[in-house]
Amino acid sequence: MLGGDVDAYRRPQALQLTALCLAIALSVLILWFLTKNVIFVGSCGAAIVAAAGLIQYFRSGHAADEMQDRSVPDWSVTHAAAQLTNAAIAISDRAGRLVCANDQFTRVFPGLKAPPDLGVDHASIAVLVTAGRVAWRDGSADVNAITKEGRSYRVKVVRAGAGDEYLLWRFETVERVGIESRAVDLITGRIGRAMSSSGVMAVAVGPDGRVRTANAAFALRATGAQVDAATGQLFGDFVRMDEKGSVYFEREGRHGLPIRLLHVPLNENNVEGAALLLAVDEEGGTVDRGLALAHVEQLLSTLPLGLALVDRDGRFLFANDAFARVLDVEPTKLPPYPGDLVISEDKGAVLDSIRRYGSGSMTSGDIVIRLKERPDEVIALSIAGVRGLGEAAVLLGLKDNSEEITLKRQVAQQTKMESIGQLAGGVAHDFNNILTAIIGYCDLMLLRHQPGDSDYDDIQQIKNNSNRAASLTRQLLAFSRQQTLRPQILQLANVVADVSSLLKRLLGETVRLEVHHGRGVGAVRADPGQLEQVIINLGVNARDAMPKGGVVHISTAAVTQGEVSAMGNEFLPVGDYVKLSVEDSGMGIPKENMSKIFEPFFTTKETGKGTGLGLSTVYGIVKQSGGFIFATSKPGQGTRIDIFLPVHLGEAAVAEIAKRELHKPKDLWGSGRILIVEDEDMVRAVAERALVRQGYVVETASDGEQALELFAAGKRYDLVVSDVVMPHLDGPSMARQLRETYGEIRLLFMSGYAEEQLRETIILDNVSFLAKPFSVQQIAEAVHDALAKGS
Repeated sequence: MLGGDVDAYRRPQALQLTALCLAIALSVLILWFLTKNVIFVGSCGAAIVAAAGLIQYFRSGHAADEMQDRSVPDWSVTHAAAQLTNAAIAISDRAGRLVCANDQFTRVFPGLKAPPDLGVDHASIAVLVTAGRVAWRDGSADVNAITKEGRSYRVKVVRAGAGDEYLLWRFETVERVGIESRAVDLITGRIGRAMSSSGVMAVAVGPDGRVRTANAAFALRATGAQVDAATGQLFGDFVRMDEKGSVYFEREGRHGLPIRLLHVPLNENNVEGAALLLAVDEEGGTVDRGLALAHVEQLLSTLPLGLALVDRDGRFLFANDAFARVLDVEPTKLPPYPGDLVISEDKGAVLDSIRRYGSGSMTSGDIVIRLKERPDEVIALSIAGVRGLGEAAVLLGLKDNSEEITLKRQVAQQTKMESIGQLAGGVAHDFNNILTAIIGYCDLMLLRHQPGDSDYDDIQQIKNNSNRAASLTRQLLAFSRQQTLRPQILQLANVVADVSSLLKRLLGETVRLEVHHGRGVGAVRADPGQLEQVIINLGVNARDAMPKGGVVHISTAAVTQGEVSAMGNEFLPVGDYVKLSVEDSGMGIPKENMSKIFEPFFTTKETGKGTGLGLSTVYGIVKQSGGFIFATSKPGQGTRIDIFLPVHLGEAAVAEIAKRELHKPKDLWGSGRILIVEDEDMVRAVAERALVRQGYVVETASDGEQALELFAAGKRYDLVVSDVVMPHLDGPSMARQLRETYGEIRLLFMSGYAEEQLRETIILDNVSFLAKPFSVQQIAEAVHDALAKGS
């Protein structure tokens, strides 16, 4: 940095010296031309050179002094100055490097990186980049707020340095003025006046330590005048502390009465920020402490912070609604001691902290606890000693972050379900290839055996079990939203009516089925067969939750946009929906299991009595149909599952949207040349043998590249049967190249993934689809239909 300054000054000096030499030479030539006198010209030239040398000498000295003034700053002094403020301070150079920062900056933005690379979100980075550019250009810039880890900071950027080669960044925490303003309103209102009449002094102090407002009792004691006399003044100017730690009003001098201060931070993340201060006279004064405590409790009950008062023995004296809400208990059902709320490992630490803060000096601190009802969550409990409020000795504080915790749980659960769905879909796809081979070889073996043969029943049993396994993979694909749907525009009430008779038989005699349909329910677009599966799965689950019998209530209702907005559900977009509710009167679901009920293979039933895929299948079908599903339950009060399906805004007539099913002929014999492209050897072999038996001429390729080579060699086929996902060159890419080179070619894709999911990848017209696993009969029918469609 210093070398750059020297070069910057040497360049203009060299130019000046060159110009001076040229001027001297020109002057000498002019004198010679006019006088032709060598002595005279030489004397004048020497004088000019001497004068120029003196001028250059003084200029060099001045430049050296100027360069010395532009030397590298003493950053230790700068750092010491930056330490004097509570703001986060950083200095960066034109190369974007961090050259100096105070400790507050390194705490808030760890990593020793210069702005804007501070680990903030993309929007904040963009704002900081713009502010830096404006500051380089105009000299300063301001940013109202950036966010990091849920906190907001106001930013000031100033261009600085002797050569304007640095940017000074100042980050100040933006206090949450909502709670501060509310405290001001309380003190200036009825509660503040009631406290004054009881001798309780109240004052709101801003983050700068200045009084925002005070009640009449404080103003009278502190200033001897009205409230306005204290507003805007530093709170520290009104009080003093003696050598014993007792606090007095400065105005009352040595003969004043000591007071006790209760400090309530209005920002739980910054105990040194804005605060509510309550003051009462020490023991021996004239204040009615029981009445004072009642007014303090009334004040604390109106604040949105979770606050409670306990005595020196650790018993609850008071807790506001926010405190009980954080704990997820009723205010009237708090246990006698705070230690009863936490797990056994944390109980001792809570009791010891209460005794320490309740008997010592008025200090405060935080401890980390885990609640008995939520042992996996870690929360901070603030503890502060208080005096002058009768039995009350300790103030407890909890942050009411229940909504934040709920949102984090829902996001984490949604992410986990998405990950499990991707895994389940991949497993189901690979398993479908294996089942295709097993079912295919069973069909081929059954063609060589007659009923009654010794092996026929064994082969049939293998096929039946394979079909059961295929049903499980379909459930996995349903959960992962990768199954093939045949959506129709339908009325949900009609689906419920169609499945009610079957559901009544499944529920048994001890369970009563009640059905209720709302008015004005719109149409939805969904697969009716899958919706029937949803209703049956939910009904069977409800039956199993009521071993002694009960009631299953199924209802449909229209939900408008306004009703959705009023619900305030973060995961349900505003719109018009049809709601399907299935409610039982069973035993309910324990709270610890609510986050797992839609996970595949999770079940609370006995071994062998459930696969754990019932609700996960429902979840997948609803999600793939564009809907939303929510569960609410209380132990002993039953469970309700609510499904929201978007109202279909298209044509009102019921019309099937799925592809048209061709008539399945009895005679599947055919002729023609077929190319099978499949990377799984066992699937390729089964498909080849199945089609050869039907009379087709079949050739095979292990991937898309090999298929292109066969076409390039001059071979032509009436139909290409191809897998979709293959190594090197997948089926859709191969198909596009074939059609671009050889014109319209009939295509039949087969895959273990859903047709709807693959349509986004295929993007080709006149393409047939065959889902895996398939039987010999099914592939023969699919090939026959594909050839008939193109003829």
